Amino acid sequence: MAGKTVHLAVYDTYADWEAGHTTAFLAQNGYTVRTVAATGAPVTTMAGVRIQPDLTLDDVQPRDSALLILTGASLWDTSDDLAPFARKARAFLDAGVPVAAICGATAGLAREGLLDDRAHTSAVSFYLAATGYKGGEHYRDKDAVTDDDGLLITAGPTEPVALAREVFARLGVFEGEKLDAWYRLFHDSDPAAYEVLES
Repeated sequence: MAGKTVHLAVYDTYADWEAGHTTAFLAQNGYTVRTVAATGAPVTTMAGVRIQPDLTLDDVQPRDSALLILTGASLWDTSDDLAPFARKARAFLDAGVPVAAICGATAGLAREGLLDDRAHTSAVSFYLAATGYKGGEHYRDKDAVTDDDGLLITAGPTEPVALAREVFARLGVFEGEKLDAWYRLFHDSDPAAYEVLES
């Protein structure tokens, strides 16, 4: 089912931990997660894990997806190798399909001009300012931000749980008290949140 497929971008130096909560709980709640790389060749994550991608960027069309996820990677700040992923994010946003970006991926989106007009966050404001982007006035000093159109979700490198919270809210995986409880459980280790999630 196209609307239940989420695409996870993978590339060399991919930050393994940044999409873990998001993809695991999407998979447990009816979504299929498919990995997308620049080519069909395996990629190696920051932890040295090899991933054989399901698809290439050329294979992925926004109409076939519920969400594109972009994580951090050393390559975002050291080369232009990942620029095609930012261009694919543009295609998703232009088609009205959400994009979630964390850590260095936010800098990639900034370089592509995708943060110039949208509320967003990242590690710190001066990290994005160094890209030369024009969206500084839209920067929000928050753990994660969903823009006013509900299409772009951004988070800093220490906030994978907040990124997941915003994704779950956008896709309707958890709502209201359950969304808040899920966040309290995994971000704050609040044992009282178990009761809400199990009710």
